[in-house]
Amino acid sequence: MPDFGAELKRRRTSVGMSLTGLAAAVHFTKGYLSKVENGKARVNRELAKACDQALGAGGELLALVTEPGTPARRSAGGIAGLPDAGRWFVGRETELDALSALLLDPDDARVGVVHGMAGAGKTALAVAAARRVERSFPDGCLFFDLRGHTPGAAELSAGEALGRLLRLLDVSADQLPADEDGLANLVRDQLRGRRMILVLDNVRSAEQIRAIVPGETASRILVTSRGRLPALDDAWHFPVDVLPLADAVRLLRSVAGEHAPGDEGLATEIVRYCGQLPLAVRIVAARFVAGGWTAARLRDRLADETTRLGTLDDGERSVATAFAVSYESLPGDQRRLLGLLALHPATAAEVAAVEALAGLGPGEADRLVDRLHDAHLVFRDERGYVELHDLMRMFASTHALPGVEPEDRSTALGRLVDHALATTLAADELAEPYRFRPATGLPSAAAPFTDAAGALAWLAAQWPTLVEIVDSAFRHGFHDRCWQLAFVLRAYFFREKLFEPWIRTHERALEAAQAIGDASATGMILNNLGMAHIESGRVDEAIRLHKQAQECFAEARDDRGAIDALSSLAWARLYRGEAEATLTDLTTVLAVYRRTGRTRNVVIALRGIALASTALERFPAALSSAQEAVQLAQLPVDRAMSVNCEAWVRFRAGQWAEAETCYRRAADLADDAGSEYERSRALTGLGNTAAARGDRQAAARWWAEAAAYRVTLDSRVLGEAEYRDRVAVG
Repeated sequence: MPDFGAELKRRRTSVGMSLTGLAAAVHFTKGYLSKVENGKARVNRELAKACDQALGAGGELLALVTEPGTPARRSAGGIAGLPDAGRWFVGRETELDALSALLLDPDDARVGVVHGMAGAGKTALAVAAARRVERSFPDGCLFFDLRGHTPGAAELSAGEALGRLLRLLDVSADQLPADEDGLANLVRDQLRGRRMILVLDNVRSAEQIRAIVPGETASRILVTSRGRLPALDDAWHFPVDVLPLADAVRLLRSVAGEHAPGDEGLATEIVRYCGQLPLAVRIVAARFVAGGWTAARLRDRLADETTRLGTLDDGERSVATAFAVSYESLPGDQRRLLGLLALHPATAAEVAAVEALAGLGPGEADRLVDRLHDAHLVFRDERGYVELHDLMRMFASTHALPGVEPEDRSTALGRLVDHALATTLAADELAEPYRFRPATGLPSAAAPFTDAAGALAWLAAQWPTLVEIVDSAFRHGFHDRCWQLAFVLRAYFFREKLFEPWIRTHERALEAAQAIGDASATGMILNNLGMAHIESGRVDEAIRLHKQAQECFAEARDDRGAIDALSSLAWARLYRGEAEATLTDLTTVLAVYRRTGRTRNVVIALRGIALASTALERFPAALSSAQEAVQLAQLPVDRAMSVNCEAWVRFRAGQWAEAETCYRRAADLADDAGSEYERSRALTGLGNTAAARGDRQAAARWWAEAAAYRVTLDSRVLGEAEYRDRVAVG
């Protein structure tokens, strides 16, 4: 009988088909087919049948492998030892396709590692992939649980695993070598020439299975592990994440069946609280099947972080227990870091913040983070963030953090707050170089940015975390840092019109400043709070706060603070319609700012004087002040604000052509400065100018363009918005 490979090559070339064409026809790789033709790879019936059909061999090629030869050594007899993949294996279609392709690719490594966090569904995916391709491995598909992360069970040693494998390969006990090296050699000998799949489940370390990895063989070893097992150099690695939201909902409905929530929104909420972790979703589904819970009540238990992990426990399966097995295998320094990460208020922390928490240099912090990353307890991404899954974060808070000494926790949190303040100061100094900042005594930060654009991008990404750090600083008694961080954040909040976090942080900061009895700090925070209320249209409340700030500065004998409070109070009075009083107070303020060389504050005062003069229809004086503000403005955003101010003066004076020119210039300046608010204001002004000329279509276009920005122009404090609203309605 002719050799299959030689006959395959003869028939292929006789019909003029290339290896590439045959590979496309039979869905095997070109490299593998080349090995088959040259007798370097075993042939199974699936491939033989596909080749027979592709070449029109009429069954003659298939007949060559119908009766496979008996190997010289004893065979496992095609034993099928894979467990059930699970009745409710849902989703993972893309991963399943990719993993199956890797198992079938003869040019790929013989060992693959399927890794992910506890409860991610690694075993189910590995078994499903092995089952999908098992017909291509006629010598058997075997499954071994090495118990590397099984609660209460001793893991299998490499020698024990080798012995079990050899017995399944029909090697009698009296033929088993006594030493591990001998067992490994015998395994490699038995696998040589065979085409099998070995699924080695629940592996803790590379050392546990290194001796099992075969030499020259067509067999495949598929490893599942909570660790990435980077020490398996020749293996390919296949990460498994949590389920996509839609698949997680499908899993809930599949397992719970008729007991699943009928409300799709409620089901989605529940799955989100499960972190889309398959283990958690299955536990919740089992609770529905067991009965006694309404969907709303179970959702509420999961929503409460104090009861969520307890709810994800059905007596036999527990998310917390699954995590604990991984945690308890860690050395002390890694346990400490995982606990300290629970102190960080955000799910994702910058590596520099992790270094601050741990009180470690970059090298040592990197080493510990890498070990936690390899164990799938944290995720380290290429942007420089360290992230905890929501459920892992709760576990770290309730199980790992209590293992950290209270003094160590407090010191770590203090370092984090100092790091946040120092980095925010560095960002503010680049973005707002002429602004007053309180002395903190902190050294300069090694900031992850070098210019104003980078500083603003960092603030845009980090401000929600910084808001939480303000709150945490207050709760843990770091009152000085609490009000200082809130104060420094104010400039960014003003720029982006983020009123809710501005007010929230400053209300905390006010409590902190009052707690330490610092009248000057209290005045600064009150003044900032008043500004937030002005910007959001609550003028009467702003006036009350600015008057309180004046009292605090008087008590502290803080002349600088007192003049700033007078300036802020004057602006509030402007928006309450008291233009004459505003003009009087800002004239006083302007003289002080000129005398003390506070140029940026001079520009702000000039704009206020221009607006008050405009309200009083003193247009020449208003225009003079606005133009001086334009000339003195030092920052791009200040230039945009000042040109918008000049445009408003000209618009009110009926100089519509000049107003249009100014608004166009302001729009360009605002674009350069990255200020959506000032650009939206300028576009609104252009719409107003068009409307004043009677061109309602052009006005509508400009107003629509202005409205496309994510900012709100409040008609209570902005003349352009008040005019637009009045004219648009009319």
